[in-house]
Amino acid sequence: QVQVLEIGGGLVQAGGSLRLSCAASGRGSNSYAMGWFRQAPGKAREFVAFLTWNGDSGMYGDSVKGRFTVLRGNAKNTLDLQMNSLKPEDTAVYYCAVGQWGPSGQYHKAAAYDYWGQGTQVTVSS
Repeated sequence: QVQVLEIGGGLVQAGGSLRLSCAASGRGSNSYAMGWFRQAPGKAREFVAFLTWNGDSGMYGDSVKGRFTVLRGNAKNTLDLQMNSLKPEDTAVYYCAVGQWGPSGQYHKAAAYDYWGQGTQVTVSS
């Protein structure tokens, strides 16, 4: 079993920056992908970004390209999401997820992930 915990989040003004961190603990695969998704009220869950455990493969959602950066954290099994140039439409609950890595996996889809955190709220004011 793997536990996933997101930290960070909060309220920020439009144009500002925020950094989220995700930590995975417990027994899991040595080869995995960690992803970020978000869900705004009344909307479907949206892919934000993912990165593999070794940093060799990753991807960003179209709405965050050029503004968000996903990177491995300083500690093992951690993943950070640096969010810059935030917009009110970035307001959502942000979720971190962990899934076992495979070459044919579609890690921009929620179904690729086995373990999810509880989410952290990000609110961007205009």
